[in-house]
Amino acid sequence: MQTKRLYRSRQDRMLGGVCGGLAEYLGLDPTVVRLVFLLLFFLGGQGLLIYLIMWLIVPEEPVSPL
Repeated sequence: MQTKRLYRSRQDRMLGGVCGGLAEYLGLDPTVVRLVFLLLFFLGGQGLLIYLIMWLIVPEEPVSPL
């Protein structure tokens, strides 16, 4: 059994790959995750802070060998 790991996406990224990686980890569409972050941003500003912290903490997806 392979364990799931949270990574920032290399393929599905608009800025830092946080939303793409989180969507892949949760099995959601990346657009939904981006909308949640945007909603959190407009409802108190926490979305931007959470995104920036995740961008710093969550490692980038490893390069898969050919």
